[in-house]
Amino acid sequence: MTSSELWTRATADRYDAEESETSSAAFLESTLAFLADLAGDGRALEFAIGTGRVGVPLRERGVPVAGIELSEHMAAVLRRKIDEETLPVTIGDMATTVVPGDFTLVYLVYNTITNLLTQDEQVECFRNAARHLAPGGRFVIELGVPPLRFLPPGQVAVPFDVSERHLGFDTFDLVEQILVSHHFTRDGDDDRYRRDASRHRYAWPAELDLMARLAGLELERRVADWSGEPFTENSAKHISVWRKPSR
Repeated sequence: MTSSELWTRATADRYDAEESETSSAAFLESTLAFLADLAGDGRALEFAIGTGRVGVPLRERGVPVAGIELSEHMAAVLRRKIDEETLPVTIGDMATTVVPGDFTLVYLVYNTITNLLTQDEQVECFRNAARHLAPGGRFVIELGVPPLRFLPPGQVAVPFDVSERHLGFDTFDLVEQILVSHHFTRDGDDDRYRRDASRHRYAWPAELDLMARLAGLELERRVADWSGEPFTENSAKHISVWRKPSR
């Protein structure tokens, strides 16, 4: 069982349209180059592969990719793009679901580890990644740094997008390390907005390093973005790479 909220058919059907910018070839170029380099001549496994925003173009680059996805609706959208033989997807949660074979790369992008709402499940996600990795293989996570510095005393909300068609802000439970991401999206040309909200458990880089250590993985690299910019105290997110020892 997993505490992740299950993405519905309606959400899956509109996901690609809402993520058209982050799905473009120009936006993904550095992501795909980073992941393809780590995969080398081996296989890659994407946890929470969704509609294949990253997995499908990575497969088209020649990297053998498999995926694990909790939502059958998201996987159904992916299946419209690519067949099962070319990119197999197993329905299940990323903390416990096991697929056959070893991989040189397991990756989890776009803040998705926060979909697991307990620390125990996030630890199990690291252990599941290690379980799938061949010796010397890498586990990669893309995750935002919790923006708690923007919270003055007594404030619990931080805006992350204020645009013509979308308003987005996060509210924080600082005790439980839970944030709720609120979205108000203007779908048509009238003044009505659709409201969506999702819960996430945020985690700090040092906390993830400890999870990796519990899973037998070692931090190899941490950068601020897919192009490899240095990670600093001002970085809004990080790309972290942990390695499974060769012996």
